[in-house]
Amino acid sequence: MTIKQLSIFIENKGGTLIKVLDRLSEAGIQIIASTVADTQDYGIYRVICDNPKKAYIILKEEGINLQLTDVYALYVNDEPGAMANTLRELSDSGIAISYIYTFLLNGKGVLVFRTSDMEKTNEVISLKKLNPVIEL
Repeated sequence: MTIKQLSIFIENKGGTLIKVLDRLSEAGIQIIASTVADTQDYGIYRVICDNPKKAYIILKEEGINLQLTDVYALYVNDEPGAMANTLRELSDSGIAISYIYTFLLNGKGVLVFRTSDMEKTNEVISLKKLNPVIEL
């Protein structure tokens, strides 16, 4: 029920993000969604792409510090309150979420999140009949 996400650690200085984007572009990797969380010295560039394993190998060969992690991606209706309702289902079940980001894909909202309790999250997604994204 999870998808793969790249978590790329980049320095907060000019050109570092462009280097990553150029390498992905040269390899024909399509970015579907991304977000940056930054601190004073570095950022974490989180990426959902069409070929995460290939992207991981290419960036690793460039000496870029990154991880390939499992995250959840759920479809939510593109309407007011849909994301809140989905998050409430998870929260009311005792699931703590580390981070989230969202995007639209083919007219549907997609909620991407990470949690430390994958077994319980899988159970809640099945029990509450939440709509996981199987493949991007």
